[in-house]
Amino acid sequence: MIDVTVQNFETEVLKASMTAPVLVDIWAEWCGPCKQLGPVLEQLELEYAGRFTLAKLDADKQQDIAGQLSQMFGVRSIPFCVLFAGGQPVDGFVGALPAAQVRQFLDKHVPSEGALAAEAQADEADALLESGDTDAALAKLADALAQDPGNDAARSDYVRLLIATARYDEAAAALAEPLAREPRPLHFDALRRWLDAIEFVQKDERGNWPVEQFDAKIAENKRDFDTRFAKAQALLAEGAWTASMDELLEIIMRDRKWNDEAARKTYVAILELLTPPPPKPGAAADGKSAGGIELTGKAAQQQDPQAELLSSYRRKLSMALN
Repeated sequence: MIDVTVQNFETEVLKASMTAPVLVDIWAEWCGPCKQLGPVLEQLELEYAGRFTLAKLDADKQQDIAGQLSQMFGVRSIPFCVLFAGGQPVDGFVGALPAAQVRQFLDKHVPSEGALAAEAQADEADALLESGDTDAALAKLADALAQDPGNDAARSDYVRLLIATARYDEAAAALAEPLAREPRPLHFDALRRWLDAIEFVQKDERGNWPVEQFDAKIAENKRDFDTRFAKAQALLAEGAWTASMDELLEIIMRDRKWNDEAARKTYVAILELLTPPPPKPGAAADGKSAGGIELTGKAAQQQDPQAELLSSYRRKLSMALN
């Protein structure tokens, strides 16, 4: 538990909530219900064992902050609790609620013990992968998913690593759950299309064709979309991302509706596969240095050639569709 002031609000609430939720309890010494709620919150902070931080804000001593939060939520009474996550106020409640109701409120936003354990396993997997221990990294990611099956970031890393190590059946099994969702998540659909391309290479005789053989057949008929798509699949399977998109673009420009828009959907899938995941809390954001200094213009573009490549291929697709 911490006491919030104007001086430490940014550090102890806004920045701290980037790594773990912070519940700000706005109270006052003269407030009877506040004194009822306070011990409940303190006990829950102990019970949740670091899964959220309790921050106490004295409404009389910190009137500016209390007033801004009350105005933001349209609240005129205390006790009033505001939950911060990711540096933003995300929810709140008013009154001396019993422990069971406060627990229900917290559980909507606070990560479960399984989710925290899974995140720790995923972090260990990153370290193992950097050290070159692929099998141990896979085992850690499998453990992370066992702890928290809803951890999509860990599932994505797990599937990517399974594909990279040619464990295609296991990758397909790990994709089954997210691909059964409605709507179908774009990122997992992209991984499935990458896996489809690999399966095409394994099962179709054209999977062993050299590029020159594809090009010779396409030269006979520029609208031989089946051969063009086969070439794009073969390129995708070997990780020749931009070359695959270049071939898919040729189909899109000539007939974007061909085969239920297979070329466009695969092109979008490759863009998704190339898009880096969002930075973890505390990491430098795109366009900023590690110290938080914003980069603009050509300097920022040169710092991130991947972003420039993605932007270029998104523009190409937009022009082809319009």
